[in-house]
Amino acid sequence: QVQLVASGGGLVQAGGSLRLSCVASLRSFSSYTMGWFRQAPGKEREFVAAITTSGGRTAYADSVKGRFTISRDNAKNTVYLQMSSLLPEDTAVYYCAASPVFYGSGWSPQRVRSWGQGTQVTVSS
Repeated sequence: QVQLVASGGGLVQAGGSLRLSCVASLRSFSSYTMGWFRQAPGKEREFVAAITTSGGRTAYADSVKGRFTISRDNAKNTVYLQMSSLLPEDTAVYYCAASPVFYGSGWSPQRVRSWGQGTQVTVSS
């Protein structure tokens, strides 16, 4: 079982930036696809971004393409989500996720092997 600890959330004005981090306590971190999901109040959890084991491929939800960038550092067991040009509709709890399979943008919450605890991102207008 992978333990994931996310951090970096906070309150930011529209148009601002934040970087989320997620540290995994797992020796075989580099063998897992990593990603981020988010859940806004009253809404279902949705896919945001994913990155393959080597970092060679990424996938994004259409709503964040061109604004968010996912990356990973396998030496630090960490995955990042750089968020720019933030919008009020980006407000949500952001969860990091792990899976042994890369599903691309079709990664559903049901296919997540392990979840982080979530970090709140609030974007004010």
